[in-house]
Amino acid sequence: MTVGTTEGITIDELQLAVRNHSMPLEGLRYDVTPIGMHYLLTHFDIPLVDAARYELSVGGRVRKPLRFTLEEITAKPATTLAVTLECAGNGRARLSPRPVSQPWLGEAVGNAEWTGTPLASILEEAGLLADAASVVFTGLDRGVQGAVDQWYERGLSLEDAMRPEVLLAYGINGVPLPPQHGFPLRVIVPGWYGMTHVKWLRSITVTDTPFAGFQQAVKYQYRAAANEAASPVTRILPRALMVPPGMPDYMTRKRFVKPSTVSIEGRAWSGRGAVAKVEFSADGGATWSLAELDRGTSPHGWRRWTHTWDATRPGEYELCARATDTAGNAQPLEQRWNVEGVQNNAIQRIAVVVGASHEVQVPADAE
Repeated sequence: MTVGTTEGITIDELQLAVRNHSMPLEGLRYDVTPIGMHYLLTHFDIPLVDAARYELSVGGRVRKPLRFTLEEITAKPATTLAVTLECAGNGRARLSPRPVSQPWLGEAVGNAEWTGTPLASILEEAGLLADAASVVFTGLDRGVQGAVDQWYERGLSLEDAMRPEVLLAYGINGVPLPPQHGFPLRVIVPGWYGMTHVKWLRSITVTDTPFAGFQQAVKYQYRAAANEAASPVTRILPRALMVPPGMPDYMTRKRFVKPSTVSIEGRAWSGRGAVAKVEFSADGGATWSLAELDRGTSPHGWRRWTHTWDATRPGEYELCARATDTAGNAQPLEQRWNVEGVQNNAIQRIAVVVGASHEVQVPADAE
């Protein structure tokens, strides 16, 4: 992996980038990400949905097919969970050669409080047949990808779909879902990459075979080369991000801090186990120190971490953060290239100058 690429960004990629957005790293200061800061990826167009006419259908391998209005869904028992969402392609733009798609750098993440009703109770109400094996979620967004005309769809095994934390969500951070986040109803699957959280949900279909639609069997597959066997993208790999200290250069985002003791803070998460530790490095990953970990917003949300950096010696530094989860998964120092540019969880690297540079004076409150 190289940081950056020699290839120029294409007009197609730029068009995707202006439709979608990542979270500014300073958003890591919030336990709960403000809605406008939360990362956003929309595959096709944002559908216009009339809440008064909206219906969710539940069918397939069930005893009693059901239809629900939004009012009926919101009248059911509600749960609110803080859940960290991350795009499966986060960090793609740092690979070389760059897989052409949404060009994320590393900030495609957010931690919101989602309100909804458990999916399991809906499936139980419909009555699962003995051969039920998979649950398919279909959105109201339609488009063409890979020359396939499709509604956006993803599936879960029945075991994963019945987990108590999986929600049919209609609220975010205490307000109804805005259109860009899936109004009026979406799926929230804690621990899984963002492609699983189908927005603008129109139907739930229980099947007796695993789902093999385009977004499941063709896209979101990890393969190191086009002719290699692929493995499906599922749960989020561990990652730690830090709030860049000091003040930035406008274009490069290089940071400037006064010689001092600097408080570093960030967030860490994993969908494959709780975060066990976060480490901090000021020398590009040559040496590491343990950071302090807070309890976190919920079992499914990120955890705040802090570290005190002795930045009293002027010079140039490369700050890094690395998370390890309780299952033993740790972030790699460098990212292995893959065809789709997914599951990129290499350590974050931030260039920092301690002391003034090019006659730039660091204000006292920028530490």
